[in-house]
Amino acid sequence: MDCDTISPADFGRRLRGLGLNLLVRDVRAEAAFLGAVFGMGVHRLSADFAILTYGDQILQLHADATYARHPLHALLPESAPRGTGASLHLFDTDPDEAAGRAEAAGGHVLQAPANKPHGLRECCMLSPAGYAWVASRPLTDPERSDT
Repeated sequence: MDCDTISPADFGRRLRGLGLNLLVRDVRAEAAFLGAVFGMGVHRLSADFAILTYGDQILQLHADATYARHPLHALLPESAPRGTGASLHLFDTDPDEAAGRAEAAGGHVLQAPANKPHGLRECCMLSPAGYAWVASRPLTDPERSDT
């Protein structure tokens, strides 16, 4: 699928499996953060919408105003971070590299990279919109023996 040229109707018809759509105050800022920190491809970027790709996965960003007639719009917090209680995991991203890019991209490292007992090295970062993004990769053999 060519995310830069596909029509909205064709795009919708091609979506399958699990979809992730995030409502954000500033689509451009969130897309810039996700591109800079995680290397996501950014397509169809506007003030209202963006398609992002991470490997074969698709993520959509929508500006709050695009949901003005949707029931979720009334539930959006005025100023608090978004997504409290949800963590969005990107399993193919080196957490040390992502953490090094997060602050410069307008985010905040909430939990520094660390080896976890469930076999992953992880780092949790808050994006400009306040979503918790977790970069992780499998532990190496030497790292596994240290946990």
